[in-house]
Amino acid sequence: MNNETMKALQFTDLKKDVASFAISEPGKNTVLALESSVNKRQIEAWLNEVTEGKKILAISSSVPIHGLHGIEYILKNLHKGIAFRPDQLMGLHDFLDTIEKLKRFMKDKEYAAPVITSYIYSVTELSHVAEEIIRCIRNGRVDDYASKELLKVRKQIATLEERIKSRIEQLVKSTKYSKYLQENLVSTRNGRYVIPVRKEYKNNIKGSVLDVSASGSTVYMEPEEISIIQDSISMLKFQEEAEEEQILFALTGLVQEHEKEIKLAMDLMVSYDVIFAKAKHSLMLDGTAPQINEHHVIRLEGARHPLLGKNAVPLNLVIGEDYDALVITGPNTGGKTVTIKTVGLLTLMAQCGMHIPAEKGSEIAIFHKVLVDIGDGQSIEQSLSTFSSRVKNIIGILAESTPQTLVLLDELGSGTDPAEGMGLATSILEELYNKGTTMLATTHYSEIKEFANEQEGFCNGSMEFNVETLKPTYRLIVGKGGDSQAFAIALRLGMHPKLIERAHQITYKETKNYSDKSDRSRHELDRQLAMNQKYVRKMKHHPEKEKTKPEIIFKKGDNVKIPSIGEFGIVYKPADEKGDVQVMVKGHLETFNHKRLSLYIKAEDLYTEDYDMDIVFESKENRKLRNKMKKHHVDEVILEESDD
Repeated sequence: MNNETMKALQFTDLKKDVASFAISEPGKNTVLALESSVNKRQIEAWLNEVTEGKKILAISSSVPIHGLHGIEYILKNLHKGIAFRPDQLMGLHDFLDTIEKLKRFMKDKEYAAPVITSYIYSVTELSHVAEEIIRCIRNGRVDDYASKELLKVRKQIATLEERIKSRIEQLVKSTKYSKYLQENLVSTRNGRYVIPVRKEYKNNIKGSVLDVSASGSTVYMEPEEISIIQDSISMLKFQEEAEEEQILFALTGLVQEHEKEIKLAMDLMVSYDVIFAKAKHSLMLDGTAPQINEHHVIRLEGARHPLLGKNAVPLNLVIGEDYDALVITGPNTGGKTVTIKTVGLLTLMAQCGMHIPAEKGSEIAIFHKVLVDIGDGQSIEQSLSTFSSRVKNIIGILAESTPQTLVLLDELGSGTDPAEGMGLATSILEELYNKGTTMLATTHYSEIKEFANEQEGFCNGSMEFNVETLKPTYRLIVGKGGDSQAFAIALRLGMHPKLIERAHQITYKETKNYSDKSDRSRHELDRQLAMNQKYVRKMKHHPEKEKTKPEIIFKKGDNVKIPSIGEFGIVYKPADEKGDVQVMVKGHLETFNHKRLSLYIKAEDLYTEDYDMDIVFESKENRKLRNKMKKHHVDEVILEESDD
């Protein structure tokens, strides 16, 4: 399978999910490098291994698998004339010990998983190698009892070290040397015992100066009698190192003798790690082993996209029996792309020996190639447009397609003129069918639905859409092309059925009744349509009425804008027969033609219904006199003009 297929179907992401269950680094790398097989027996054997792995996990989830940390490095450094370090040998011992534990674990599960437990018998007995390593290496170093010679040398070193410690303590405490010492302490320099002597007395003690203090007032001397013992210890240390090196080389040689068996054991450990990683992934997905065939039949029952989890809508599909090409229609975000991706991804999973998230009875066909055209594949570097990049991809698919190829095409023919895109899509489908491929394609073109209905070997499918909730259900319906969801949605939202029927006639060149599908009151819709038609006819007979705009009649109290002077005013008297309006502007009455005014705020929006407008237009004194006149307190008063 090419990289484009892996990327488009997210198979690399899926392998990362499976690899996360592996314990060892080589196991993770093996999962990530998995490739599909076209050998039916091999695929079935892989699937059976996962089935048995799940049975073992049901009995015990704790499988003794070693992390293999550092084992690969150890084996790579064999035959290089270098002895293994003690820590490397201990890592190898832990691995060999785990192999023995795995043997016992698997032999106990033979009744549940006879095939994969039998693999353990291919490993040669290596317990003697592990025993020899642990006999010679203890606490991260070569053990005293690794050889008689090493034990003898280390005992001699220990004896001399005790003697030298005792002798140097005597020197420090003796009256002969105490007056020459800076302090009564013993220290070491470069692994040799020294005493601190005052600088002026260094010639009074026989020995060698090995160090000087920072101030220069103290010299650190190794007394001559101590030096003789120290030299003997150094010689023994060289003998110790040589003996240790000889033991490590002997152990390295033992590992080299069993290199083939150890590598086989490591490979088996990695194989078990991969099997149980697949088994754990299958348990997470609630997966099953599909039946495998070589006659291009895909039968999915309750299948789910493995990256969408258990909440994904199950997919039921059979292709390869009555038809070899399925054309899927439906609304955007309705699940068309997910459907064809699911088919492709489950095919790759099965051919790599993975269980698929589907019910028992599901069947997967073996394909030599899975070719896809999903997404726009736009390339800035090559200056390709969306359409041209997809055409280039389709050309490659047409060139590679054979009867052993599964082809997945998403939104075939999109990205260009609809008429030309439909024609191109139809011709591509015909050519792929003539090449004998098994294919699934998604489209919006109604003409392709008609083509699939009439063409032998093709079948229509659609993604279900709930018109009541105006949401897709993501369920595939095979054998039926999708209805126009645009018409269904418009009808549901209240558009008149007759308008939709006309749209259907224009689109499909056929008559279809939408009246029975409307949820709204037939009388109300008919009344609205009739009123609209009546209004249109009236406008045709009196077009001038449509153009005539109603004049604004100003009334007392309206707040108006006067563009000519850039001010606002309050209407005092409405327009007379000449159209002149009296307006109060900054306390003065002025006259303007109504055409030179524009309404800013209506009077009813400014004042209450019982508001006394005299407050706006008359002075406070005039309003008091008017009130007195109403009460007959003043017989006759000449009202001052309102602008006084």
